[in-house]
Amino acid sequence: MTWQRPDGRSLTAIRPVTFERFFTKFSPGSVLVKCGDTQILCTVSFEDEVPTFVGSQQGWLKAEYRFLPGATPRRQEREREKISGRTAEIQRLIGRSLRSVVDFEQLGSRTIRIDADVLQADGGTRTAAITGGYVALQDAVDWLQAKGLIEGSPLIAQVAAISVGIVQGSVVADLCYLEDSQADVDLNVVMTATGQFVEVQGTAEKQTFSPEQLQDMLNVAHQGIQQLITLQQQARLD
Repeated sequence: MTWQRPDGRSLTAIRPVTFERFFTKFSPGSVLVKCGDTQILCTVSFEDEVPTFVGSQQGWLKAEYRFLPGATPRRQEREREKISGRTAEIQRLIGRSLRSVVDFEQLGSRTIRIDADVLQADGGTRTAAITGGYVALQDAVDWLQAKGLIEGSPLIAQVAAISVGIVQGSVVADLCYLEDSQADVDLNVVMTATGQFVEVQGTAEKQTFSPEQLQDMLNVAHQGIQQLITLQQQARLD
């Protein structure tokens, strides 16, 4: 039986996605990304120092990810001194994904900080944070260049991410929370605009999956990410 999606989308269709750039006043790059009912504020800031393990001749990028208390039907407690394992894993994923497209020698001895604050969660928050975070990062790099702080752009590729999965035997793209909670298999895929993989996270939630099913999910993910790449580019023209 083919899975009937809650919002009536086809199995491979992504949710409506928008990027509201320059959402806040003081961040060099800030984007409110909306992916269906998921909403995340991605902001970028710079520090004129780098971690000691990096060295003094190149830059670095780090990410923080948090849920706001009202992001879900039941209030989320703020994570302060100690963050959950889930939060730590997601912000590491965001950091790895965005670091993969930065030339840190070109950036110089400064640290980029990406903050992803989930305002409303309906599935796919980590992938939306990567996709929106890249748009905010582009604007922040433009700001550096406009200030004369760097000569060329340190961005070497464009990156986006999407969740795919298997629900009741059907491969589906861009899962909402209801689908994610019922998924037999959950896969998060990060890719560049040229189709190169940055990261693939796959888990058998309720049942195992075959190599053929994995390839089907990767194909659907590639299709969805190409759409997200186009939407990122269109947002930059607005």
